[in-house]
Amino acid sequence: MNDTDVLVVGAGPTGLTLTASLLNQGIQAAIVDKLPAGANTSRAAVANARSLEVLENLDVSWRMVKAGLVAPRFSMRQGDRTLIPIDFSTLPTNYPYSLMISQADTERLLEERLNELGGEVLRPKTLSRIAQDSTGVTAIFDDGETLRASYVVGADGTHSTVRHQAGIGFAGGEFAESFALADVRVAGEAPRDEVILFYGNDGLTVLAPLPDGVFRIVAPHPDAPQSPTAEFVQDLLDTRAFGPGRTEVTDLLWGSRFKIHHRVADTFRAGRILLAGDAAHVHSPAGGQGMNLGITDAIELATALATTLHGAPDTALDAYSASQRARAQQVLTLTGRLTRVSTLPRPLRPIRNSAMRLAAHVPAVRRQLAWRLSGLVYR
Repeated sequence: MNDTDVLVVGAGPTGLTLTASLLNQGIQAAIVDKLPAGANTSRAAVANARSLEVLENLDVSWRMVKAGLVAPRFSMRQGDRTLIPIDFSTLPTNYPYSLMISQADTERLLEERLNELGGEVLRPKTLSRIAQDSTGVTAIFDDGETLRASYVVGADGTHSTVRHQAGIGFAGGEFAESFALADVRVAGEAPRDEVILFYGNDGLTVLAPLPDGVFRIVAPHPDAPQSPTAEFVQDLLDTRAFGPGRTEVTDLLWGSRFKIHHRVADTFRAGRILLAGDAAHVHSPAGGQGMNLGITDAIELATALATTLHGAPDTALDAYSASQRARAQQVLTLTGRLTRVSTLPRPLRPIRNSAMRLAAHVPAVRRQLAWRLSGLVYR
C-alpha cells in the first residue's frame, strides 16, 4: 500500500493548482515544499485569460479577480507614440483582460482553496532522493522520513531535485543580458488599465500596474544592480518610458536582478515521475507566460493522473508529456522572439520600431498577438 496516490514536490502556483485539482477529483495527494513559508514578493505578476478559465472548476478564478487588477489593454510604445496596440476586450472569454496580481496573492488564494479541499502543504520538507519501481515511487527526505506514492510530480522549479533524480535532461541556455526588476509606487503618467512595453532607443522598459497602487518595472540593462535603487529605476523611466519627469518614483518596495534562461526538459515523464511548471520549462518573462503555462500544465496533468488512477491505461500521461512539452516549445519560441526584439543592438532599434508601426496596421497581427498573450490559442 502506498501512502498517497500522488506526491507533489513544490508549492508554487503549479504545485498548488495540481494538488488542489487532484483533491477536487477525489485523488489522494500530498504536497511538500522546502521553504518554511511561501515567498511574499510579487515575482510573476499576471494571470491571463486561459489560466482564469481553467481555474474556474477549482472555484479560484473569482477570488483572483477580486484580489487583482483588470488591465484590458497591452501596448508597445516608443515614448508617447504607440507602436502596436493590443486590445483584449473583444476576445471570446469571460476574462477579456490581463489580470495583474502578485504571485504571492495567487499562491495564497490557491493554498486557501487547497486547505478547503482538505489538503495542507507539508513544510519545510526537503526531498533528498527518489526511487521508483513497478508499483510506485519512494521519496526520501532530509529528515530521514520516507513517503511512498503511486506517482511523484516535480513542480520544484528550475533547479528541480525531482528532474535531476529522474535523470531528465534540461537543454537550453541563457540570454547574455541581465534584467532589473522592481516594484515601485509612482506619481505622474502611469496608466492603471494597461501594460506597456516601451521600446526606447536606450532599451526596453516594462511598466505594468499591480493592485494597491504598485507598478512593476522590468528592464534589460548591461549593469543592472543586484538590488536596484529608486534612482536607478527613475533613470530607466526618464530615458526609456514617457520621458524625463513624466513618471516619478515615490517609493521602492523591492527589487532584484536576474538572468533569463530558456530551457525545456527532454521529456515531462519518466515512468512514474512527472514534471510540471518551471521544473519542466523555463523561459523569458516577456509576455507574462511562465506562471500561466505552469497552471495549465497542472490542470492537464491532474486530469491525466485522475484518469490513470481511476483505472484507465497510463497513455494519458504520455499524452500530457507530449502535448504540454509542445506547448512549452511554442511559448519558448514566442518569448524568445519578444526578448530578442527587445534587446536588439542600439543601431537596429529605430528600424525595429518602424517595422512594428507598419505591422500594427495589419489587424491579423494584432489579433494573433492578443490570442497568444491571453493563452486562448492553447485552448
